Amino acid sequence: MLNYHFDWSIITSGKYFEWLVSGVKVTLELSAISIVFAFVLGLLLAVLRMSQVKPVRYIALAYLEFFRNTPLLVQIFFWYFGSYKILPQAVNDWLNNTNFEFAAAVIALSIYTSAFIAEDIRSGILSIPKEQMEAARSAGFSYLRSMQYIILPQAVRITVPPLVNQFLNLAKNSSLAMTIGVAELTYQARQVESYTFKGFEAFGAATVVYLVISSSITFLVYQYDRRVLNPHKAA
Repeated sequence: MLNYHFDWSIITSGKYFEWLVSGVKVTLELSAISIVFAFVLGLLLAVLRMSQVKPVRYIALAYLEFFRNTPLLVQIFFWYFGSYKILPQAVNDWLNNTNFEFAAAVIALSIYTSAFIAEDIRSGILSIPKEQMEAARSAGFSYLRSMQYIILPQAVRITVPPLVNQFLNLAKNSSLAMTIGVAELTYQARQVESYTFKGFEAFGAATVVYLVISSSITFLVYQYDRRVLNPHKAA
């Protein structure tokens, strides 16, 4: 029989509780910033992927295929260990003087997730009848204006369910940031386990928190879809 004594008090008070709360704050901050950047970048990539200019379309395609087909953990290590070779020296100096580990995680999560978001939005764009684009162009709209005012609003509404999945994946993938020293929730749970040898309690609490975060994201996006994108549902 297992000789294990559960002690939940270690994660409900004291310094270990403070460690976990600190980890939750970092996880929420990391996820929120990365979600915003990933969505904006994914939206831009979707438009470029549909461009009539072949070089632009091929560059966007190469970007999507590269980042969608390489592991996120490898990309995190790449930006952490190799970004100084790519980014300007002034940017590297600024990152090193602030929080380089956090910034590297944001960059990796945003770029990785944006590739999947771009394909979801592109699928939404393709589902819009092409006659709408033709009508917008014939009315004097440029390609970008047609996308901005006619196509993208409809495409984003259609792609809300898959976008929710991408946001959820990003929030959960943020746990990989612990590998480069970002003190997010999983990192702090590992610290608690190392100091107390109470792995079940530490990671059980982390599991519950991730479940709450994921459920909250689902609820917020559902409310946005219900009240903003499809207000007739709220009637």
